[in-house]
Amino acid sequence: MWLPDAMEGPTPVSALIHAATLVVSGVFLIIRCSILFENSTNILFIVSIIGALTSFFAASVGLFQNDLKRVIAYSTCSQLGYMIFISGLSHYSVSLFHLANHAVFKALLFLSAGCIIHGLNDEQDLRKMGGLLNIFPVSYTMVLIGSLALVGFPFLTGFYSKDCILELSIAKCTTVGNFCYFLGCSAAFCTSFYSFRLLFLTFINPVNSFKVYIEQAHEAPITMIFPLMVLSFGALFYGYLTKDLMIGLGSLFFNNVYTNYYNFCLIDSEFLPSLIKNIPFIFTCFGAIFSSILIHCFANTKQYIMDLKLHPISKAFYIFLNKKWHFDQIVNELIVVKLMNFGYLTSFQSLDKGLIEKIGPSGFTLLTYDISFNFTLVNSGVLHRVIFLLVSFVLIFLSFSLMGALGFLVT
Repeated sequence: MWLPDAMEGPTPVSALIHAATLVVSGVFLIIRCSILFENSTNILFIVSIIGALTSFFAASVGLFQNDLKRVIAYSTCSQLGYMIFISGLSHYSVSLFHLANHAVFKALLFLSAGCIIHGLNDEQDLRKMGGLLNIFPVSYTMVLIGSLALVGFPFLTGFYSKDCILELSIAKCTTVGNFCYFLGCSAAFCTSFYSFRLLFLTFINPVNSFKVYIEQAHEAPITMIFPLMVLSFGALFYGYLTKDLMIGLGSLFFNNVYTNYYNFCLIDSEFLPSLIKNIPFIFTCFGAIFSSILIHCFANTKQYIMDLKLHPISKAFYIFLNKKWHFDQIVNELIVVKLMNFGYLTSFQSLDKGLIEKIGPSGFTLLTYDISFNFTLVNSGVLHRVIFLLVSFVLIFLSFSLMGALGFLVT
């Protein structure tokens, strides 16, 4: 819920938290605690199911998002689902391999998006872009490389880990493995669709932005472009250069990651039929083709697309995905609102402002005030009454003092 909303922050911060720190810490924690997970089959099952559902859910939500950075943020949620469900299938080294690969091309995508936003007067809405290919040629190249790596284009960085994850899922030959494989392939289709949709709407479609934005649009300076070039080489070659280190059978890199021998199926995945191995790539191609067809139809037959958008079924489908399956609404109404009401009406008003304050500081203050006020009523200002009270208190004090002294002497 919070990750796409956090995209309002600076783009370098987005690149950092998505690639290196906050977002991937849960995956890393699962990998480091592999010995605990391996000894609980039920927990591994739950991890696999949640990861597979997350990968498909986030990818489907990203289909019809209109914020440039929000689309990339949902792709991060989807890729995290891949890492989680392959961890649930007991291949932790592959999960970390995909985590490292994802960090490279996702940082590239975010920083490239930042260059576009910076050069287009801080505009982030995909619907208000288009025709930026000639203005942002370097950024376009970087986004293209990052997107191809993200969708798992053959021999780019994402291909080596993403396809390995899906092959290991189907090689498990279990119900949960097949479930993860099916949702993973569906997520691959959605990933390809929204990645190419982002490319078309931003760079290739006719210009749909404000005139003053286009007149002032400019490519990023070399200080912003140089990190992109470094990351682009990583997105092209990092997966190939490190695949044997991270997932090879002879690698000693993961001796401290514990896996039960009966959960290990890396060898089985090598002997899958070619058709099974190529299904994710086929889904990716279908997603790219479907996206290009829709964009082409929109550019040439706008009235037909408009009628399709206004149709009740397609409109409801669009709203359903654009509103994140109404997940935020359900959580807010069932959990957040009730917790907020409890926090204010019960916890704050009744306990903090009521019981605790009456027993604690406010009650003590009021009690002191009442006693002081009653003492002030005794003082009428008449001299003989004041002397009488003074003498009375002195006598009472002396009486108690003498009684105490006598009691001490007797003892």
